[in-house]
Amino acid sequence: MEVKVEDVSTTKKKITLEIESDRVDKVIDATYRKLGKKANLKGFRPGKVPQAVLEKVYVGKMTEDATRELINQNYVRALLNQDFTAVGEPEIKDMGELERGKPFSFSLEVEVKPEIEAVGYTGLELKKEKLQIDDQVISQQLEEIRKDKAETREAEREVAADGDQVIIDFEGFRDGEPIAHGKAEDYRLELGSRSLIPGFEEQVVGMKKGEEKEIEVTFPEGYVNQEMAGQKAQFKVLLKSIQEKVPPPLDDEFAKKFGVETIGEFRDKIARMYREHEEKRVMDDLKEKIVNILIEKNPIEVPEVLVEEQLRVLFDNFLKRLKEQGLSLEKIGMTIEEFREKNRPKANRQVKAALILEAITKQENIGPTVAERDERIRRIAEEANAPVDKVQEFYDKDEHRKNLNTMILEEKVVDFLLSKANVEEVHKDQLAEK
Repeated sequence: MEVKVEDVSTTKKKITLEIESDRVDKVIDATYRKLGKKANLKGFRPGKVPQAVLEKVYVGKMTEDATRELINQNYVRALLNQDFTAVGEPEIKDMGELERGKPFSFSLEVEVKPEIEAVGYTGLELKKEKLQIDDQVISQQLEEIRKDKAETREAEREVAADGDQVIIDFEGFRDGEPIAHGKAEDYRLELGSRSLIPGFEEQVVGMKKGEEKEIEVTFPEGYVNQEMAGQKAQFKVLLKSIQEKVPPPLDDEFAKKFGVETIGEFRDKIARMYREHEEKRVMDDLKEKIVNILIEKNPIEVPEVLVEEQLRVLFDNFLKRLKEQGLSLEKIGMTIEEFREKNRPKANRQVKAALILEAITKQENIGPTVAERDERIRRIAEEANAPVDKVQEFYDKDEHRKNLNTMILEEKVVDFLLSKANVEEVHKDQLAEK
């Protein structure tokens, strides 16, 4: 087999292969044998159709199957002897005639990982935000948790206030005519949630229990019902009940609901989680700065197939987050095409960053050790409150093991870059945009 490789671009190569005639003949004969075993022709027993008859009846099918076999077999063989990594499926560009006794040639174009020699990754000048823990934030988080556990009960007050949950009947009219689907009874509404038409809840605030009131609102221009978009409407509202949220006291009994014995321990737990969150935020910001510098110092073209793969990852994660919130693309008014267009630059940048960091790991011989994998699995199990052996079993699978190695490598290469960088800790307001 003769193989010729040409550069089409930094991320694409053209591979031309010529297969020797004796290999072509073997594949043709093997293909006819396979077809003969399945051939069902009148006048012949199954599997006993003569070769000459097969060649007349099945020449088209043979050509299709044998060509596919020759391309698949020999393309893979050709790649084994190359010093580049193909990504994605190849595209057939040229193909010769398949004939017995003659060589068969074809050309493919395939995207490849760019060959990168990373530069400028040591001695980086970086500014890192100095970690500052704000006790007021801890108190606010504690108060938010307390509010989330509030009980709802009938209010003694007669007047509705922002934050109350109210039970109302309402009916909407436009120009004196009832609005389709604009009527409800015993509708529960949290005042201040902004869940209804802008201006509706604000006019319910201040109503008395048992009071009937007519309010006027204007539907937003982008309202889902285009017939009502931008239109004024009147709603007759009856306030039937006022319920208020009553948060529990911040005492030891409250703390026990979260697996600790005292409110002091619970506050310490929140403080620890807050610190961990802030440490991660600061480090993520520093990683972002490192990646920006590396991309600037190492301009590269990336294979489109890798960008497409990363777009799919981003899209799948986005759909998962929407589902967790009870939302969908339709509900937020976004199409797949709009998501792809908006996130393509992000996917492109992430692929560039991954390729450059991968090049650094190779140049500096950075890799995950067995001990580091075991430690990461132990940490994952601890955070997920899951048995270590079950987590180990999960990461024994090829795809998951690859993801685990990628996580460890990313941390190690960032640690390496930071060890070689000049890092200055500054207050948040002193951080310069990179």
